[in-house]
Amino acid sequence: MSFDVPSDRRYLESHEWALETNGTVRVGITDFAQDELGDVVFVELPDEGESVTQEGEFGIVESIKAVSDLYAPVAGEVVAVNEALFDAPELVNGDPFGEGWMLEIDPDDAAELEELLSAAEYEDQIA
Repeated sequence: MSFDVPSDRRYLESHEWALETNGTVRVGITDFAQDELGDVVFVELPDEGESVTQEGEFGIVESIKAVSDLYAPVAGEVVAVNEALFDAPELVNGDPFGEGWMLEIDPDDAAELEELLSAAEYEDQIA
């Protein structure tokens, strides 16, 4: 099976993606992750203003099959949360790289993104 892995992002081995835009880092889970989870029924996310650490837990995603922890790709302050997911968690399944994004982080050190997997490295991991 082939999964969408956009080349404009970086990836964690735990299946989160990170996209730098205008100085912040938008975060979500990958197409592979949402497929493995099945139908997402609940997402728990931090509040704006909370701090996250690189590879530290920031929330959970719950599906009909499993509950999975979510990990931050970079350390920093949460500056936006996708509140649409609270009423429509299925957006994570339908559009994991778009409408299903989870949060935005103002990174303490944007260079942390370079430590993450490239799209090609992530594709190798899930192959």
